[in-house]
Amino acid sequence: MPTAARLATTLCIALVAALALVGAVAADPDKIDAKRAQAQGVLAQIHEMDMELELAIDEWNGANLRLQQIEGELEVNRKRLEIAEASLRQAQTTVEERLVSLYKDGEVDVVEVVLGATSFDDMIDGIDTANRVAEDDARIVEAVKRSKAEVQHQRKALERAHARQEQIVAQRAERRAEIEQGLAEREALYESVKGEIAQLEAEERARQTRLAAQARRQAAAIDARQAQRENQEQEPDPAPAPAPSPAPSPEPSPAPSPPPAGPGHPEVVSIALRYLGVPYRWGGASPSGFDCSGFTMYVYGRIGISLPHYVSWQYRYGRAVSRSQLAAGDLVFFNGLGHVGIYIGGGQFVHAPHTGDVVKISSIWDSWYRSSYVGARRL
Repeated sequence: MPTAARLATTLCIALVAALALVGAVAADPDKIDAKRAQAQGVLAQIHEMDMELELAIDEWNGANLRLQQIEGELEVNRKRLEIAEASLRQAQTTVEERLVSLYKDGEVDVVEVVLGATSFDDMIDGIDTANRVAEDDARIVEAVKRSKAEVQHQRKALERAHARQEQIVAQRAERRAEIEQGLAEREALYESVKGEIAQLEAEERARQTRLAAQARRQAAAIDARQAQRENQEQEPDPAPAPAPSPAPSPEPSPAPSPPPAGPGHPEVVSIALRYLGVPYRWGGASPSGFDCSGFTMYVYGRIGISLPHYVSWQYRYGRAVSRSQLAAGDLVFFNGLGHVGIYIGGGQFVHAPHTGDVVKISSIWDSWYRSSYVGARRL
């Protein structure tokens, strides 16, 4: 089913739930609980719409990357076309100079060819066919022909690249219109129920505050352990103590090896947590607003690791990690490679969820994330 159709279906279902919610009467605690449950149902419907929109947004990011590739190919083709045309002009000049020289030397037959030609190509073909030039001139003629063929080939390649670029631009414009329509529908639905779910959002904000404080403590502990490990590695070995007199003893056990360095890049967790509360913005990749892949790209860019602004391409980086072996800093993927976040430990990850939300902490064991989990990569 097309995205727009799915959005329309989901919107209808959510609006029915919203109408039921608005019509509820909060007369006693039981009815308040029922209203709260209905509000949770509407939020779930909105969440499904957000995930549909996020997939469309990520496809838009991918179209942008492909468009950039096409533009790069166009630039290469332009340069090659300039070179081919310069070569053609040079070859033409060389042949013309040779013909002038032949004329001055009294080569009458060549003059007849020149005077009888109706075009430059006709002149070249006439000279070549009649074999009126020396071997060097024949090589020049072939160079001219090759240059001309190269120009024609490059021109065709350039035209194909232009056609591909126009197609990508059209696809991007169509997708953008669909995204904007979906955003408008989502905002209309949210406005219809936001008063009823204000308390739920307040509770979520309080929960996020607790989670953020806990995550920051965990990140600080990780950073402290990393710093301690680095200090220990830099300290010189102490001078050996005098050896005691040998005494009979059982064979000693081998010395334990030092603990291995932490896997992946746990240092990105403390960086990612700095941006909690930054609003979601589709196509965003800066602290003024992030989408999901823009957030991971920006955070990893802060430690010198370049990622593309496209979830599917980010999944190609690093190596696969099982869910049971997740470590702080791993990228976790959901929703058919339509969503990505940064694992921070304890079953939690930080991410830019969807339109209308902010960079926040969620659990990979929440029902939706558990069911839509795709995999993880360690960079």
